[in-house]
Amino acid sequence: MSMPEAAWTPDDVTVARANLTALMRDRGIDTYGDLHRWSVDDRAGFWGTMVDRLGIRFEREPDAVLAGSDPERPDWLPGARMNIVQSCFTAPEDAVAIVYARAGQLHRMTYGQLRAAVDRFAHGFVAADFGPGDRVAIAMPMTIESVIAYLGVVLAGGVVVSIADSFAPHEITTRLGLTEPVATVTQDRVLRAGRELPMYEKLCEAGAARCIVVETGGVIALRSEDQSWNRFLGADRPFAAAMRSPHDHLNILFSSGTTGTPKVIPWVHTTAIKAATDGFLHQDIHQDDVVAWPTNLGWMMGPWLIFASMIPGATMALFDDAPTGRSFLEFVQDAEVTVLGMVPSLVAAWRARGDLSGVDLSRVRVLSSTGEASNPADYRWLMHAVAAPVVEYIGGTEIGGGYMSGTVVEPAVPSTFSTPALGLDIRILDDDGNEAPSGELFVVPPSMGLSSELIGRDHHEVYYAGVPSVGVPLRRHGDHIERLASGHYRAMGRVDDAMNLGGIKVSSAELERTVAGLAGVHEIAAVAVPPEGGGPSRLVVFVVPEDGVELDPEALKVQMQSEISSELNPLFKIHDVVPIKELPRTASAKVMRRELRNTYGL
Repeated sequence: MSMPEAAWTPDDVTVARANLTALMRDRGIDTYGDLHRWSVDDRAGFWGTMVDRLGIRFEREPDAVLAGSDPERPDWLPGARMNIVQSCFTAPEDAVAIVYARAGQLHRMTYGQLRAAVDRFAHGFVAADFGPGDRVAIAMPMTIESVIAYLGVVLAGGVVVSIADSFAPHEITTRLGLTEPVATVTQDRVLRAGRELPMYEKLCEAGAARCIVVETGGVIALRSEDQSWNRFLGADRPFAAAMRSPHDHLNILFSSGTTGTPKVIPWVHTTAIKAATDGFLHQDIHQDDVVAWPTNLGWMMGPWLIFASMIPGATMALFDDAPTGRSFLEFVQDAEVTVLGMVPSLVAAWRARGDLSGVDLSRVRVLSSTGEASNPADYRWLMHAVAAPVVEYIGGTEIGGGYMSGTVVEPAVPSTFSTPALGLDIRILDDDGNEAPSGELFVVPPSMGLSSELIGRDHHEVYYAGVPSVGVPLRRHGDHIERLASGHYRAMGRVDDAMNLGGIKVSSAELERTVAGLAGVHEIAAVAVPPEGGGPSRLVVFVVPEDGVELDPEALKVQMQSEISSELNPLFKIHDVVPIKELPRTASAKVMRRELRNTYGL
């Protein structure tokens, strides 16, 4: 495969201004390759440098940066007492913390105003008889209130349970049951692209206990155990942060497992340092930046956005509607966004409709993309249209950020990654466990951000058991990665039964369970198929009919799409339904989804 040319090359001003350049200069390092090598050869030195550079605050300083010899369970910042929210408020009080759109109007909140609002929520947390370690779910769009609630829970020593607002009630019930939060923060309704969608009603149907409800203007009657947002907020005075250990939980997130049961992944206070480090070095976030990334607290990029923006003292930009239309790009223009994140399907829609025409994105200096494989033609077009690099970024909830990325000091080649993330090393192994240019990606631990426990599952079994031996400890991740002759990397999808659709990770088992039981259907296998030339994966469902039954693929597609939209997530769109005589299986009867992907369209 020939290597496409770079679509963007950094100029001298970009390189001189970059956070990476300052770090290299201060370390006496001449090349980016040498910087990455230092970051993995001296992990304590690298992470200690980033703790200092980001201004992480402690009530009690750590005894060391890293202790212990077990790469599966490293002891980061032993002896420290801290609350990471304090490190989110080091910017001047009059600096803008959040710019947000509401009902077509642009609003700004300073760091001082935001801290006062977060303090009030923390006081409400204590007044409700909640304490350190108690879990509070947040199930709503990423709004100013959800950010206040997130920071307020953590400031008071609590743990946020992140639930995406797009989930169907039974999926919310599953996540509530796995974590047992003492309360749930939500809102009465969600307005999306001119449609009004119930939110509080959905939480009630899911069995959420003790809801704290943001009222946006919808007419609802609260249950007796529930409380409005304004009534929950506590005293308007400073709140003394609850001090925690660096390895105490601050957030619980979910990632689809191959069995259909979500993995329950705790983030700890040092996970936030990983997120902020990635944003600081790879997305090059400075204090004077305005960072927008359409996301949700239910996905890791929501908490990532909070820490990656606020720890460096930048401004976070929040849009109150679906980012799929031109109105989002007008918000990016009016909010003077300088760092813009996205998923590839958004870019494809902007290009197809000509949404960038007449919109001034000249202030955007860094674009970044994650969630699914990107289309090279779309991203070459975008970099030329905006005159900014796309920093491709791939990782996972259990990584706390990225394991591979790009930078602003290297040329940007569409739909490729130029480097493993700083502080992380990787290996690519073939099916025989040998290092190869194409195969399964493994992470070399330890690193801040890497999970060391799962709730309700054996962490060692999921990430470490049975991994090949190559002379260094390896941690399983499950992505298929190809290293090109140029040294760049390309994402090739998942090697397990999980997939990314619309920037959201979901398992084949979840999809298959949702559409099981349709008349005339014997077996189903859902796979994600990358289109020829690259780009976001397409959901293809292979169907084995019952004996003697002739299925109508188009009618079945309509039925399945209805089930998936109502029971799982409306963002998951079926591209094709393919009848097949039988599913290919291994000797142990496991469905060979890779074979289905490879044969689709032949």
